[in-house]
Amino acid sequence: MAVDRKKPMLCLPSVNGQLFLPARLSAEACKFIHLLPKLMYHNDSKGISYTAGFFMLIAFAVAGLILASVLGSQLWQQMTGKSYSEMQKGMSDPANSHVMKIIQSVTAIIGFFIPTLVTGALLNRRPMKLLGFSSTDIKAGQVVLVILLVGASLLVATSLSYITNHTPIPESWKIRFDNLEEEYNRQVSAIISLKNSKDYIVALIIMAFLPALCEETLFRGGLQNFLTRGTNMPWMSIMVVSILFSLAHFSFYGFLSRFFLGVVLGALFHYSGKLWLCILAHFINNALAITVLYISTQQGKPLQEAMKQDAASFWGILAVPVVIVLFILFKNTSIRQRII
Repeated sequence: MAVDRKKPMLCLPSVNGQLFLPARLSAEACKFIHLLPKLMYHNDSKGISYTAGFFMLIAFAVAGLILASVLGSQLWQQMTGKSYSEMQKGMSDPANSHVMKIIQSVTAIIGFFIPTLVTGALLNRRPMKLLGFSSTDIKAGQVVLVILLVGASLLVATSLSYITNHTPIPESWKIRFDNLEEEYNRQVSAIISLKNSKDYIVALIIMAFLPALCEETLFRGGLQNFLTRGTNMPWMSIMVVSILFSLAHFSFYGFLSRFFLGVVLGALFHYSGKLWLCILAHFINNALAITVLYISTQQGKPLQEAMKQDAASFWGILAVPVVIVLFILFKNTSIRQRII
């Protein structure tokens, strides 16, 4: 029987209970509907549940961070000739910048990246595809929308940071949180330096790209991906992993803003299945922060002072509708690409 190509027809594609497209689609769309899940929901499982994989990955990441800490202390002693007891103080000394760059890289790779690859290999015969790395057919429209989304999301994030900074908390908590922020700023300023263009490029690699690659591999390609597959609840998974993502940065003042950015990154992965888009978005976020600091230092402002300046404003919350519209466009663009 011939199909009327102009007449909408009911098509309810489902993979593990998740609908990927609206119910009413053209006949042509329905022909290709079963191709949609291939990016994230292929059938190469080794039989271990993805929920178990979620908790396995957390355990492996903790073990990886402990191992990275041990290796970091050994590197510190070998490269500086100083004892482990001097390491905490020495981490804030710009003279040890080269050592801290190496330790930072080792921590990201061993603590985040390798545990995710190992867990993926235990769960699936094609771990790189499982994690979203094999999805490289990225279109220019998606990249443009990702860039716009990062810009709009940063406006919202600054407003959330403003809210957190102006939230009344006990004085003892404030002192503790302020000390943590100051110590973090000292360590970052010691690592990235930013005295010249060479330092700027190195900072983009060590403090922007590498964290983006390793953190997105762990949090989106690994934890969110596994929890979504195990529970069939993608938005619950995005929220849970975004909380973990924010907690991992140990910053009270940045908790809400990092949680929101985690949700944005999680949604990018959920709608596209392409981890490289999440890495790109994360890199742009980090690179913008480093670029602002670099410009400030080139204008004569001390790096630690530049890191303390607060340009946050509550009015950034007005960008929320823009983020929503951009996500609708991104979702539709990703759906059309999967069909085509």
